[in-house]
Amino acid sequence: MKAHSTAIIDPRARLAEDVSIGPYSVIGAEVEIGAGSSVGSHTTIEGPTRIGRDNHIGSHAAIGGDPQDKKYRGERTELIIGDRNTIREFVTLNRGTGDGGGVTRIGNDNWIMAYVHVAHDCIVGNHIVLANNATLAGHVEIGDHVVLGGFSGVHQFCKVGAHAFAAMFAAINRDVPPFVYAAGQFAVPRGVNAEGLKRRGFSLERIAAIKRAYRTLYMSGKALNEARAELEEQARASEDVRALVEFMDRSERALVR
Repeated sequence: MKAHSTAIIDPRARLAEDVSIGPYSVIGAEVEIGAGSSVGSHTTIEGPTRIGRDNHIGSHAAIGGDPQDKKYRGERTELIIGDRNTIREFVTLNRGTGDGGGVTRIGNDNWIMAYVHVAHDCIVGNHIVLANNATLAGHVEIGDHVVLGGFSGVHQFCKVGAHAFAAMFAAINRDVPPFVYAAGQFAVPRGVNAEGLKRRGFSLERIAAIKRAYRTLYMSGKALNEARAELEEQARASEDVRALVEFMDRSERALVR
Protein backbone atom coordinates (compact mmCIF):
# COMPACT_ATOMS: atom_id res chain seq x y z
CA MET A 1 0.00 0.00 0.00
CA LYS A 2 1.21 3.48 -0.88
CA ALA A 3 -0.25 5.96 1.58
CA HIS A 4 0.81 9.57 2.07
CA SER A 5 2.23 10.28 5.52
CA THR A 6 -0.73 12.51 6.38
CA ALA A 7 -3.36 9.89 5.54
CA ILE A 8 -5.21 8.22 8.43
CA ILE A 9 -5.99 4.54 7.89
CA ASP A 10 -7.84 2.48 10.49
CA PRO A 11 -5.98 -0.76 11.27
CA ARG A 12 -9.21 -2.68 10.63
CA ALA A 13 -9.34 -1.50 6.99
CA ARG A 14 -8.29 -4.05 4.35
CA LEU A 15 -6.45 -2.52 1.42
CA ALA A 16 -4.69 -4.35 -1.41
CA GLU A 17 -0.93 -3.96 -1.53
CA ASP A 18 -0.88 -1.61 -4.54
CA VAL A 19 -3.67 0.73 -3.41
CA SER A 20 -2.58 4.38 -3.18
CA ILE A 21 -4.04 6.85 -0.65
CA GLY A 22 -3.53 10.59 -1.10
CA PRO A 23 -2.71 13.30 1.45
CA TYR A 24 -5.08 13.92 4.35
CA SER A 25 -7.49 11.17 3.35
CA VAL A 26 -9.22 9.12 6.04
CA ILE A 27 -9.98 5.41 5.61
CA GLY A 28 -12.24 4.01 8.32
CA ALA A 29 -12.82 0.63 9.85
CA GLU A 30 -14.43 -2.12 7.77
CA VAL A 31 -13.36 -0.55 4.50
CA GLU A 32 -12.07 -2.88 1.79
CA ILE A 33 -10.34 -1.54 -1.34
CA GLY A 34 -9.26 -3.83 -4.16
CA ALA A 35 -6.09 -3.99 -6.21
CA GLY A 36 -5.21 -1.23 -8.63
CA SER A 37 -7.39 1.37 -6.91
CA SER A 38 -6.42 4.88 -5.91
CA VAL A 39 -7.86 7.52 -3.57
CA GLY A 40 -7.08 11.22 -3.98
CA SER A 41 -6.43 13.79 -1.28
CA HIS A 42 -8.84 14.87 1.48
CA THR A 43 -11.26 12.00 0.81
CA THR A 44 -13.13 10.17 3.56
CA ILE A 45 -14.24 6.55 3.19
CA GLU A 46 -16.31 5.11 6.03
CA GLY A 47 -17.35 1.51 6.52
CA PRO A 48 -18.76 -0.94 6.10
CA THR A 49 -17.76 -0.26 2.49
CA ARG A 50 -16.42 -2.68 -0.11
CA ILE A 51 -14.66 -1.23 -3.15
CA GLY A 52 -13.48 -3.50 -5.96
CA ARG A 53 -10.51 -3.40 -8.30
CA ASP A 54 -9.13 -0.54 -10.41
CA ASN A 55 -11.36 2.18 -9.03
CA HIS A 56 -10.11 5.77 -9.11
CA ILE A 57 -11.59 8.11 -6.50
CA GLY A 58 -10.87 11.83 -6.70
CA SER A 59 -10.22 14.36 -3.98
CA HIS A 60 -12.68 15.55 -1.33
CA ALA A 61 -15.14 12.69 -1.93
CA ALA A 62 -17.25 11.35 0.94
CA ILE A 63 -17.78 7.62 0.48
CA GLY A 64 -19.77 5.25 2.70
CA GLY A 65 -21.26 7.84 5.05
CA ASP A 66 -24.42 7.32 7.08
CA PRO A 67 -27.65 7.49 5.06
CA GLN A 68 -29.46 10.81 5.10
CA ASP A 69 -32.65 9.25 6.40
CA LYS A 70 -34.36 10.28 9.65
CA LYS A 71 -35.44 6.67 10.21
CA TYR A 72 -31.83 5.49 10.36
CA ARG A 73 -30.89 4.44 13.89
CA GLY A 74 -27.32 3.30 13.44
CA GLU A 75 -28.04 -0.21 12.19
CA ARG A 76 -25.26 -1.95 10.28
CA THR A 77 -25.55 -1.24 6.55
CA GLU A 78 -23.18 -1.35 3.58
CA LEU A 79 -21.96 0.38 0.45
CA ILE A 80 -20.71 -1.98 -2.26
CA ILE A 81 -18.82 -0.62 -5.28
CA GLY A 82 -17.70 -2.82 -8.17
CA ASP A 83 -14.67 -2.53 -10.46
CA ARG A 84 -13.17 0.09 -12.79
CA ASN A 85 -15.27 3.01 -11.66
CA THR A 86 -14.13 6.63 -11.90
CA ILE A 87 -15.48 8.71 -8.99
CA ARG A 88 -14.56 12.37 -9.23
CA GLU A 89 -14.21 15.29 -6.83
CA PHE A 90 -16.76 15.96 -4.04
CA VAL A 91 -18.91 12.91 -4.88
CA THR A 92 -21.03 11.63 -1.97
CA LEU A 93 -22.10 7.97 -1.82
CA ASN A 94 -24.16 6.86 1.21
CA ARG A 95 -24.67 3.42 2.73
CA GLY A 96 -28.09 1.75 2.80
CA THR A 97 -30.73 1.66 5.51
CA GLY A 98 -32.10 -1.26 7.47
CA ASP A 99 -35.60 -0.71 6.12
CA GLY A 100 -34.37 -0.35 2.54
CA GLY A 101 -32.46 -3.60 2.19
CA GLY A 102 -29.27 -2.49 3.94
CA VAL A 103 -27.12 -1.94 0.86
CA THR A 104 -26.33 0.81 -1.61
CA ARG A 105 -24.81 -0.89 -4.65
CA ILE A 106 -22.80 0.56 -7.56
CA GLY A 107 -21.72 -1.70 -10.41
CA ASN A 108 -18.77 -1.65 -12.79
CA ASP A 109 -17.24 0.72 -15.34
CA ASN A 110 -19.20 3.79 -14.29
CA TRP A 111 -18.17 7.42 -14.79
CA ILE A 112 -19.38 9.42 -11.78
CA MET A 113 -18.52 13.09 -12.22
CA ALA A 114 -17.96 15.89 -9.71
CA TYR A 115 -20.55 16.66 -7.01
CA VAL A 116 -22.76 13.67 -7.82
CA HIS A 117 -24.84 12.34 -4.92
CA VAL A 118 -26.04 8.73 -4.66
CA ALA A 119 -28.34 8.31 -1.67
CA HIS A 120 -29.12 5.30 0.51
CA ASP A 121 -30.35 2.01 -0.96
CA CYS A 122 -29.76 3.01 -4.58
CA ILE A 123 -28.93 0.32 -7.13
CA VAL A 124 -26.68 1.66 -9.89
CA GLY A 125 -25.79 -0.66 -12.77
CA ASN A 126 -22.84 -0.75 -15.17
CA HIS A 127 -21.40 1.58 -17.82
CA ILE A 128 -23.37 4.56 -16.51
CA VAL A 129 -22.50 8.25 -16.80
CA LEU A 130 -23.67 10.55 -14.02
CA ALA A 131 -22.69 14.06 -15.09
CA ASN A 132 -21.76 16.90 -12.72
CA ASN A 133 -24.23 17.44 -9.86
CA ALA A 134 -26.58 14.63 -10.88
CA THR A 135 -28.49 13.54 -7.77
CA LEU A 136 -30.16 10.24 -6.92
CA ALA A 137 -32.59 10.19 -3.99
CA GLY A 138 -33.06 7.08 -1.87
CA HIS A 139 -34.10 3.71 -3.33
CA VAL A 140 -33.49 4.76 -6.96
CA GLU A 141 -32.61 2.10 -9.55
CA ILE A 142 -30.48 3.00 -12.58
CA GLY A 143 -30.10 0.45 -15.40
CA ASP A 144 -26.99 -0.27 -17.44
CA HIS A 145 -25.68 2.30 -19.95
CA VAL A 146 -27.85 5.13 -18.62
CA VAL A 147 -26.64 8.73 -19.02
CA LEU A 148 -27.93 11.40 -16.63
CA GLY A 149 -27.09 14.96 -17.61
CA GLY A 150 -25.66 17.64 -15.37
CA PHE A 151 -27.84 18.86 -12.49
CA SER A 152 -30.47 16.20 -13.21
CA GLY A 153 -32.33 14.72 -10.26
CA VAL A 154 -34.19 11.46 -9.69
CA HIS A 155 -37.01 11.27 -7.12
CA GLN A 156 -36.90 8.52 -4.50
CA PHE A 157 -38.08 5.05 -5.54
CA CYS A 158 -37.92 5.92 -9.26
CA LYS A 159 -36.39 3.60 -11.85
CA VAL A 160 -34.49 4.56 -14.99
CA GLY A 161 -34.25 1.78 -17.55
CA ALA A 162 -31.19 0.61 -19.45
CA HIS A 163 -29.87 2.83 -22.26
CA ALA A 164 -32.09 5.76 -21.25
CA PHE A 165 -30.80 9.33 -21.44
CA ALA A 166 -31.87 12.27 -19.27
CA ALA A 167 -31.06 15.80 -20.38
CA MET A 168 -29.33 18.47 -18.32
CA PHE A 169 -31.57 19.75 -15.48
CA ALA A 170 -34.10 16.93 -15.99
CA ALA A 171 -36.29 16.42 -12.92
CA ILE A 172 -37.38 12.79 -12.95
CA ASN A 173 -40.34 12.03 -10.70
CA ARG A 174 -41.63 8.95 -12.52
CA ASP A 175 -40.06 5.87 -14.07
CA VAL A 176 -38.17 6.33 -17.36
CA PRO A 177 -38.42 3.23 -19.59
CA PRO A 178 -35.39 1.69 -21.30
CA PHE A 179 -34.10 3.44 -24.44
CA VAL A 180 -36.07 6.64 -23.81
CA TYR A 181 -34.70 10.18 -24.00
CA ALA A 182 -36.31 12.32 -21.28
CA ALA A 183 -36.05 16.04 -20.59
CA GLY A 184 -37.79 18.83 -18.71
CA GLN A 185 -39.03 19.79 -15.25
CA PHE A 186 -40.76 17.51 -14.64
CA ALA A 187 -39.22 15.18 -17.21
CA VAL A 188 -41.29 13.94 -20.13
CA PRO A 189 -40.36 11.56 -22.97
CA ARG A 190 -38.82 13.29 -25.96
CA GLY A 191 -37.97 10.31 -28.17
CA VAL A 192 -35.64 7.33 -28.38
CA ASN A 193 -31.98 7.58 -27.38
CA ALA A 194 -31.06 6.51 -30.90
CA GLU A 195 -27.60 8.10 -30.97
CA GLY A 196 -26.60 6.31 -27.78
CA LEU A 197 -27.87 3.00 -29.17
CA LYS A 198 -25.86 3.46 -32.38
CA ARG A 199 -22.72 4.12 -30.36
CA ARG A 200 -23.27 0.85 -28.49
CA GLY A 201 -23.60 -1.18 -31.65
CA PHE A 202 -27.36 -1.58 -31.95
CA SER A 203 -28.32 -2.54 -35.48
CA LEU A 204 -30.73 -0.44 -37.53
CA GLU A 205 -33.28 -3.25 -37.21
CA ARG A 206 -33.08 -3.22 -33.41
CA ILE A 207 -33.41 0.56 -33.28
CA ALA A 208 -36.39 0.45 -35.67
CA ALA A 209 -38.16 -2.03 -33.36
CA ILE A 210 -37.49 0.22 -30.36
CA LYS A 211 -38.81 3.27 -32.23
CA ARG A 212 -41.94 1.37 -33.18
CA ALA A 213 -42.45 0.44 -29.52
CA TYR A 214 -41.96 4.07 -28.51
CA ARG A 215 -44.61 5.21 -30.97
CA THR A 216 -46.99 2.60 -29.60
CA LEU A 217 -46.42 3.67 -26.02
CA TYR A 218 -46.30 7.43 -26.46
CA MET A 219 -47.74 8.50 -29.81
CA SER A 220 -50.58 6.12 -30.61
CA GLY A 221 -53.11 7.71 -28.27
CA LYS A 222 -53.79 4.32 -26.72
CA ALA A 223 -54.46 3.84 -23.01
CA LEU A 224 -51.54 2.31 -21.15
CA ASN A 225 -53.11 -1.14 -20.90
CA GLU A 226 -53.90 -1.12 -24.62
CA ALA A 227 -50.38 -0.02 -25.49
CA ARG A 228 -48.93 -2.74 -23.28
CA ALA A 229 -51.01 -5.40 -25.06
CA GLU A 230 -49.69 -4.26 -28.42
CA LEU A 231 -46.13 -4.14 -27.09
CA GLU A 232 -46.53 -7.71 -25.88
CA GLU A 233 -47.14 -8.72 -29.49
CA GLN A 234 -44.14 -6.73 -30.72
CA ALA A 235 -41.99 -8.34 -28.03
CA ARG A 236 -42.35 -11.70 -29.78
CA ALA A 237 -39.90 -10.48 -32.40
CA SER A 238 -37.69 -8.19 -30.28
CA GLU A 239 -35.82 -8.86 -27.04
CA ASP A 240 -35.45 -5.11 -26.62
CA VAL A 241 -39.21 -4.61 -26.65
CA ARG A 242 -39.48 -7.55 -24.25
CA ALA A 243 -37.15 -5.67 -21.88
CA LEU A 244 -39.40 -2.60 -22.21
CA VAL A 245 -42.52 -4.61 -21.33
CA GLU A 246 -40.80 -6.20 -18.34
CA PHE A 247 -39.74 -2.76 -17.12
CA MET A 248 -43.35 -1.55 -17.39
CA ASP A 249 -44.45 -4.49 -15.26
CA ARG A 250 -41.92 -3.59 -12.57
CA SER A 251 -42.82 0.09 -12.52
CA GLU A 252 -44.24 1.29 -9.20
CA ARG A 253 -44.34 5.07 -9.66
CA ALA A 254 -45.94 5.10 -13.13
CA LEU A 255 -44.09 5.89 -16.34
CA VAL A 256 -43.10 9.32 -17.60
CA ARG A 257 -45.88 10.30 -20.03
